[in-house]
Amino acid sequence: MSTPEDPARLTTSSTGTPGGRGPRAGRALPAALGVGVGLGAVVIASLAFRKEAFAVVMGAAILVGVWELKTALDTAQIRISVIPLWIGAVSMIVSALLRGPEALILTFGLSCVALLIWRVADGVSQAPRDLAGSLFVLLYPCFLAGFAALMLAASDGHLRIVFFVLVTVCSDVGGYAVGVLFGRHPMAPSVSPKKSWEGFAGSVGLCALAGALAVHWMFDRPWWQGAVIGAVVAFGATTGDLIESLVKRDLGIKDMGSILPGHGGVMDRLDSLLICAPIVWAFLALWLPTT
Repeated sequence: MSTPEDPARLTTSSTGTPGGRGPRAGRALPAALGVGVGLGAVVIASLAFRKEAFAVVMGAAILVGVWELKTALDTAQIRISVIPLWIGAVSMIVSALLRGPEALILTFGLSCVALLIWRVADGVSQAPRDLAGSLFVLLYPCFLAGFAALMLAASDGHLRIVFFVLVTVCSDVGGYAVGVLFGRHPMAPSVSPKKSWEGFAGSVGLCALAGALAVHWMFDRPWWQGAVIGAVVAFGATTGDLIESLVKRDLGIKDMGSILPGHGGVMDRLDSLLICAPIVWAFLALWLPTT
């Protein structure tokens, strides 16, 4: 899930120092809010129905994300192997949900072998470059999505997923709100010039607050544990957004897709969630182990 590029609209000079505030143009806010609410409703409805329903929703999103990455990488003449990636993505989600971390790692390894065989069978021309692209997509988003499945597999998996999504989304909200009001100093002007350090501070603050409240109410754990998770999630979410911004800048594209009005593509919504999934899973496994 991309952290919205702080719409404080910082302009920069050639040296990357702040040069003033520009217009607050950007994504269509009503459409973005509507789609965001709709996506949240789908997540909640699937979790309320059955765990497997959420796994299906997650799997569908990853399959679309793989296709978006395929289209994006095509612009750089990098041909990824979509079919084994799709099979690997579904296999990793299912294995993590049913058999746990060891099965996730094993399935990831087998998927790497399958990609190698598939690509070599297609010819050796540009094979190293194409294989590297396929392995990147296998890791991100496919493997990272498996950690959400690991959270879902717990007896209270529905609560863990809600906690995970809630805290990660707060990075967007906190960064956006504080960036609009106070953003002055760009964080990474060469990668995402609209992000500010003030917005990042807002992300950390809101994530820590949401984590502290949620971990106490949902899991009856000490508030400080949720605050720690929230602060680390804010860092991870921002890093995930910057990574995808760097990839898009390198490929010369604005969005990974256009399927979600006001947001771009599915990968433009998943980037922060994917990076934060192993973070939240690890903390919850440490402080809230399952029996």
